[in-house]
Amino acid sequence: MKNILIFIVLVVVVLVGAKIYFGNTVEKQLTNNIDMSSELKIVDVVEGAGEVAVAGKTVVVHYTGTFEDGTKFDSSVDRGDPFTFLLGSGGVIQGWDIGVEGMKVGGKRSLVIPSDLAYGDADYGSIPGGSTLLFDIELLEVK
Repeated sequence: MKNILIFIVLVVVVLVGAKIYFGNTVEKQLTNNIDMSSELKIVDVVEGAGEVAVAGKTVVVHYTGTFEDGTKFDSSVDRGDPFTFLLGSGGVIQGWDIGVEGMKVGGKRSLVIPSDLAYGDADYGSIPGGSTLLFDIELLEVK
C-alpha cells in the first residue's frame, strides 16, 4: 500500500512538472513571436520585468520607426525625448495600441505594422500611403 501511494505521488509530481515546463515553453513561444492578426507581427526582444501596459494606462516609450527597406523615418531615441500616450485611446496608430499592450516595463518589442493598422492609403508627413511600418519600442514607464 505504501509503495502504491509513493508511486501515485511520483506520477502526480512528474505530470505537474511536465505541465509547468511545457506550458511555460508554449506560453513563452507565443509571447516571443505573436501574430496578432494575419498581418500585425509582434516580437518580444526583451520581455521586461516591470508593470504591464494595459489599455487605460499612460505609457512612456522610446521608439525607432523604419520602412521595410530600413530607412528610418522617426526616432524618439535620436531626439532623446521619450513619447507618452494613453494606451487604447486611439491617440496613436492602431498597430501601436495593439502592439504595446501587454508589454512590461523594461521590455523591448519589435512591431511590423501593415498600412491598415497605421496610416492606411493616405500620406502622413514623410510616410507614403500604403506603407508597412517597423517599430522598435522600449517600454520605459506605465503610469
